[in-house]
Amino acid sequence: MEKVSDRLKLLAFLLMFVIIPSFGASIRLSESPGRGKRIIEVGDIFYIYIEVSDLDGRPEVPSNVPGAKVMYFDHTGQSSRMSNINGKVTQSSSNTYTVTLRALKEGTFSFGPVTVGGVKSNVLRYSIGKASPQQQMVPGGNRAGSQQNDADDSKPKFIGKGDGNLFMRASVSETNVFEQQAIVYTVKLYTTYDAIKFIGATAAPKFEGFVTEESKAISNSLTFETYNGKSYATAVIARYIIFPQMTGQLKIIGNTYTVSVDQREYYHDPFFGNMAVSKPLQLNVSPNDLAINVKPLPSPKPADFSGGVGKFNISSQLKSKDFKTNQAGLIEYIVTGEGNLKYIQLPDLSTLYPPQLEIYTPTTDVKANVGASNVSGSVTYDYSFMPLEEGSFHIPEVRLVYFNPQTGKYETSVARAYDITVGRGSGSAKSQTKSINKFDSELKKVNFSSLKKVRTPYISGFGYWLWFIVPFVLLIVSFFVYRNYVKSHADLVALNSRRANKLARKRLKKAYVNMRKGDVDRFYDELLIALWGYLGDKLKMPTSELMRDNIRSVLESKAIPAEDIDGVIELLDRCEYAKYSPDSGKEGMNNAYESAISIINALERSFKKAKENEK
Repeated sequence: MEKVSDRLKLLAFLLMFVIIPSFGASIRLSESPGRGKRIIEVGDIFYIYIEVSDLDGRPEVPSNVPGAKVMYFDHTGQSSRMSNINGKVTQSSSNTYTVTLRALKEGTFSFGPVTVGGVKSNVLRYSIGKASPQQQMVPGGNRAGSQQNDADDSKPKFIGKGDGNLFMRASVSETNVFEQQAIVYTVKLYTTYDAIKFIGATAAPKFEGFVTEESKAISNSLTFETYNGKSYATAVIARYIIFPQMTGQLKIIGNTYTVSVDQREYYHDPFFGNMAVSKPLQLNVSPNDLAINVKPLPSPKPADFSGGVGKFNISSQLKSKDFKTNQAGLIEYIVTGEGNLKYIQLPDLSTLYPPQLEIYTPTTDVKANVGASNVSGSVTYDYSFMPLEEGSFHIPEVRLVYFNPQTGKYETSVARAYDITVGRGSGSAKSQTKSINKFDSELKKVNFSSLKKVRTPYISGFGYWLWFIVPFVLLIVSFFVYRNYVKSHADLVALNSRRANKLARKRLKKAYVNMRKGDVDRFYDELLIALWGYLGDKLKMPTSELMRDNIRSVLESKAIPAEDIDGVIELLDRCEYAKYSPDSGKEGMNNAYESAISIINALERSFKKAKENEK
């Protein structure tokens, strides 16, 4: 009995440490109209704060807040305090969670209570007023009181799970330029997360009316920058040199980038105090769209304008020294500088050279370097010419007329002229050959017996009408075949879902080729594209919703076995880890490739079986 009593005392003592911290447990809701605001108006971003004190738990993400749309939910702060009163030590801790919302309609609403660990919060009441007539910018790139809240292009846009801790910002070197003038388009990543893994972009930005050159001048490491009063780690992830091809206002539409980050979450442990754990989070983010105003080149344009816009210089070199008739000579023109170098055209030299020098189409050698601010380098034009007569001849200077956007004027660079002497060659250019053609005017006799009897046309026969019937039947058959084809391809999402396995096989072939080459990065890139593409096509999910939790829930709803779901999620995690661990990734390429084929086959069987069960 004494042993049982001692055990009960020990249990009561331990329970005391667990229960005592919960005596002061509470949850409090409060709201804030947002920075610089006193009241909430339709279109505004505002915040609801959930303060959880002395509780081991995290509130659920609100699925519905009356009168507003939930933008994102995050753990934004923590605090702890300890007091000693008359020798009695007490400890208290609190965590703050922020719900970011956009006000949608007028009225007075209530939110809550929120429950964590059996403890309920207060009920929060808030009012949303009518939008003010002036348009005010709010976080997230929208304007309050505007009917175009989701159409503003001046701020970054977040797709799926995105928040202010990571965004991308696009910029151009100039927004008011001349046609064909070089512009630098830059996409910069801003983040406050501890660790990021940049996965990649689904496609290139859409440059409407531009010729583009992709620059390799991007960041190899993170730097720190203050933006809107907040410090961010930044990196230039894309840079293009673009040349507008038409006048007017042209648009650049940002593409979607996928970034994997480590999100730090905090919790309070009754024995160890405040602790933190990192949780992977995948974000799909797009940079802002941009508009460029393109002006036409000044008029009138010079008659011999080369089309060059930038700063250029032309020089020449006569590569041959001894000239003879019927023997080719060589002259070289070299254009150097920076701008739209690849699109410069020299004058028609056949109109400049003397007629005794026959000049031929040149061979062109372009050596261009796409730098951080422009395209520079040289273009070499090798011309061959053939002297047709003996004597002394003058090769005139060649003028290169281009437009300099820095000065706003047409400028000219000149290649030097040459005087050459042509000697007699092995043959004469004026030699002619004569031929004599004889005409026999005597008519030959015709042997009429050798002529065959002309057959009359068989228009009334079946064979004649068959030439009309067969094409008509083929036309009718083609019409029905084409209509069925259009009907089957009308729903592209359903079509891609049916062809998901076939498309995944094609993508896996690319991964296999890179595996044979030993290219670890390209192998895992292609393998991840095949897996994500298969799941997106098969489940009819857009790229913005392709996250592990969404995939798991959709697969479970389609009655896919748990081992198949765990297999595909585990393979995705393994491939993404191996991509950034080249040593271990190279060893596991064959195993990852075989696993991908096996998992896709297993999922195909499961989808087929689930479809049969539905019938």
